[in-house]
Amino acid sequence: MNAKHFLLVSLPTQSHINPSLQLAKILTDHGAQVTLATTTSALRRLNNNTLPTIDGLFYTTFFDDEQISNESKDVKTNVVADAFSALKRLGPQKLSKLLQNLSENGSPVSFIVYSLLLPWVAEVAREMHIPSAFLFIQSAISFAIIHRFFNSYDGLHANNDNFGHDVSIKLPKLPLFTAHDIPSFLLPDNEYHSFMVPIYREHIQTLEKDPNSCVLVNTFDALEKDVMYSIPGIKFFPVGPLFSSSIFNKNELNIDKSFGGNMARCSTDNYLNWLDSKQDRSVIYVSFGSIIVLKESQKEEILQALRESKRPFLWVIRDIKDEEREKYCISEEIGLIVPWCSQVEVLSHHATGCFVSHCGWNSTLESIASGVPVVGCPTFSEQNTNVKMIEELFGNGISVNKNEEGVFVKQEIKKCLNIVMGSEEKGNVIKENAMKLKSLAVEAAEEGGSSHKNLLSFFKMSVGDTHLSGFFMPNSSEGSDRTGSMSITFAHGDEKVAGGHVAGHVCMNIYGCYLEISTSKCYAHGTNSIRSSGTTGDEES
Repeated sequence: MNAKHFLLVSLPTQSHINPSLQLAKILTDHGAQVTLATTTSALRRLNNNTLPTIDGLFYTTFFDDEQISNESKDVKTNVVADAFSALKRLGPQKLSKLLQNLSENGSPVSFIVYSLLLPWVAEVAREMHIPSAFLFIQSAISFAIIHRFFNSYDGLHANNDNFGHDVSIKLPKLPLFTAHDIPSFLLPDNEYHSFMVPIYREHIQTLEKDPNSCVLVNTFDALEKDVMYSIPGIKFFPVGPLFSSSIFNKNELNIDKSFGGNMARCSTDNYLNWLDSKQDRSVIYVSFGSIIVLKESQKEEILQALRESKRPFLWVIRDIKDEEREKYCISEEIGLIVPWCSQVEVLSHHATGCFVSHCGWNSTLESIASGVPVVGCPTFSEQNTNVKMIEELFGNGISVNKNEEGVFVKQEIKKCLNIVMGSEEKGNVIKENAMKLKSLAVEAAEEGGSSHKNLLSFFKMSVGDTHLSGFFMPNSSEGSDRTGSMSITFAHGDEKVAGGHVAGHVCMNIYGCYLEISTSKCYAHGTNSIRSSGTTGDEES
């Protein structure tokens, strides 16, 4: 049988590209052919910095964002909003053409995986009769909040835009998420609200249209299993953490450390040699990701806090200029400022003691997998959600309070650094929790772990060996019991449904099969939908 061909479609940002690349690597490891499609600008930057090269992995573009950018240079407009508008308007035609070209060249796509903010890709896939899955690169809790807002059954804003400032969300077995804790674009005064809300609403309602809706989540069972069980009608595959395996295995650093989509590069020798010279757990690592640009006033507060902490620090400031380095007057005895570093290598280094972070989800997962405590300084999007999880649920970090102007001031930063890097009880508990989470992440990612099994289940489903596995909560119908769950294994050609736990009424699809499942019988009818009903039971047909 020919290798299945996956098309992975990703936006041109570091936080989208890297999880997509890691998923691509895993799929190729299982014998699949994978094409990663992104925009022209992203592929150009990635090519400039040497794209990862492995057998079975190919790269292409699905949209020329550089042309759109050039057309908008002289127009006073929201460039980000314009870019998404152009993607929505022109992207479907471009992607359809790409799929047609791949097919005509003898490499038809058999499965599409699309990343965040690209819901229209699922519609293209459906029109071309190609199954698809949504790669959600944020936390499962963030997904649950978005689902609570926009689902068609009882969503707060499924069909209206009367958003308020006093909203709060209560999810099963989790603390209350207030307006301060939810993704910032959900609030009406946020600058991204007007164009992000329709995109996320479309994500949820597009999944609802698909009876085989499938979501790959960059998380793992032990971290967020309960919240995924609480969302009806969607099959989840927790497959994280999706990043270089070298973070778990020091012996793999030389093999796997370069596998990523870094859009900026600098020499690694300087900062790695500098880290080698430091004592275990003594260095404060500071990075605010690949998008955020700090104001000068915020940089000054951070710098003063780092100096007064009297601990060595490594600080990533993208596009830092020589005159800025001179202004900070930092000697290498005190700290090191670099324009880029391999975060996986820094966090897994013995000298790194804590991570001052914006708390994007990739960074949050990398800190968890490295066992490094977090000092959280969230700025936008779902980062406030993540820092609440870090502080109140995971217990592996602490958040820095902002002043009335929204600035993290040096006194608050320094206080948090002293707690996490010090030897008092609160800091010790945080460090212990960080190491426990690391063990859980390693266990999930290694062979036989939960994420490894979920990835195998997804792969088997996507190539047609089996379709039902992973997490599934049945859609509710009037009067049905929403507390039940279903766990089914079905393979084409088998007559057995194993491990059934069914409550209420369930409708879903298996490609090419109609199944009617009760607690005692299973019928295969050869149509394109499944109906399942019953109470609970483990009988085998």
